[in-house]
Amino acid sequence: MAVTGCGFTFVAHPDMRKVVCFALVAVLPLMTACDRLADMLEIPNPGRENANAEAIGSGCRQTGRSIEDCYALNPNVQKAAIFSGWKSMNGYMMEHNLKEVPSVVSRAETQTSINAPQPQPQPQPQPQPQAAEQ
Repeated sequence: MAVTGCGFTFVAHPDMRKVVCFALVAVLPLMTACDRLADMLEIPNPGRENANAEAIGSGCRQTGRSIEDCYALNPNVQKAAIFSGWKSMNGYMMEHNLKEVPSVVSRAETQTSINAPQPQPQPQPQPQPQAAEQ
């Protein structure tokens, strides 16, 4: 098969299909890891952030936390998405007549953990080399 144009002639090799198929198969794993590449480069993903916020809201509703407590425990998360998750879980629990699962962590512990500074790791002492006995 010969293709002519632009002043040159291209003759396709009979094994060209094998080469193209091999090239596509070789590139396929690289194309499937685009989400991991975005994670490594720390590119924000609004869809994932929204889904995480809705999951936080659903979890707060399931444990019986008020929406205000949920906002206070997650200050860096979108409040609208938290409310959306809280509201959808509320509807689900009402529809299926489910009761709240109480939280293991008390409210006093959560408030102190929010306001308390995080402990700094202590450096480990280095072992002293023993002097050679003479």
